[in-house]
Amino acid sequence: MKYYLIAGERSGDLHAAKLMQELRQQDPAAEFRVWGGDLMQAAGGELVRHYRELAFMGFIEAASNIFKISRFLRECKADILTYNPNVVILVDYAGFNLRIAQFAKAQGLKVYYYISPKIWAWNQGRVHKIKKIVDRMFVIMPFEEAFYGRFDYKVDYIGNPIADMVREHQADPYFFKKNDLADKPIIAVLPGSRKQEIESILYIMLSVLPAFPEYQFVVAAVSNLNPDYYQNFKRENLRVVTDQTYDLLAHAQAALVTSGTATLETALFNVPQVVCYTTSAISYWIGRAVIKVPYISLVNLIAGKPVVKELIQSKLTGPNLITELKKITEDEAVIQQQKKDYQELRNLLGEAKSAAKAARLMVQYLQSDASQ
Repeated sequence: MKYYLIAGERSGDLHAAKLMQELRQQDPAAEFRVWGGDLMQAAGGELVRHYRELAFMGFIEAASNIFKISRFLRECKADILTYNPNVVILVDYAGFNLRIAQFAKAQGLKVYYYISPKIWAWNQGRVHKIKKIVDRMFVIMPFEEAFYGRFDYKVDYIGNPIADMVREHQADPYFFKKNDLADKPIIAVLPGSRKQEIESILYIMLSVLPAFPEYQFVVAAVSNLNPDYYQNFKRENLRVVTDQTYDLLAHAQAALVTSGTATLETALFNVPQVVCYTTSAISYWIGRAVIKVPYISLVNLIAGKPVVKELIQSKLTGPNLITELKKITEDEAVIQQQKKDYQELRNLLGEAKSAAKAARLMVQYLQSDASQ
């Protein structure tokens, strides 16, 4: 069968690539055409556009690139028609993918969504539209099945791919030596993978270095950005490692983490963390008006309580970061409580092989529909 997959960011590229590998196990004749990244291409996808061209953060940033986004949408729609896949599989990235879902459904194509857009966070009314344009929804957060159930929409909870990847990771025993790290405990710094978020957050994160001379700070860099870019943030007692986030977390004592998937990864590695987030004032104001959930980190959202401290917008300051970082490096009661809550989080996520389960269900659904 022919599969058309669209992922608009780094994490989507990773999850889509794993799904593609599992789809090929279920369907050895599978062909893939993709909008995504290097990992999807390595998994056998014919790459049309790289997610680097699609990465726009926040309301204002997206609005200022509206003409470019519109051009990409037209290009994607035309390419889907030319390719004529058996199914279009959309991976998160709601702003772009829901428009593609509406188009593909109107053309009579099957539309599957792998990793639900976060409609439970804001504009929950979009679920009515999703019911009409998405044939099958595969969700990775335990609370999402109940959320969609409130709208009489049956979805498949397939477990969490991040939990799978963390469980499968084998820590590199030569991590310190390979990266020329000092014999000091590590505070991991995870500033994100897009320049917009890195530039707004990393300088604040690094302002705490003088207060923690007994630690070495290690930044998790990503290879989709030029290595020279990270030279802008050089500091004494600071190291940068590239595409080694899991090894970094496996060796870290604490972490400063930009809100997003990384907060969940950090929790699953059992590393105490402080969550950081800031954006443009207008984007933040709009977000406050429309977002309907009490937390921004996946850790707190899944747990349903404040497991980790979130420093958002005006609260993200150097002094506040120092205060919170001292708690998770020096206060044993705080450290143990956070780790206890992390274990409850792991229990909630379960131990499903999510990509394999999703691929199996997708092929079954496609075969069942084809036989009718």
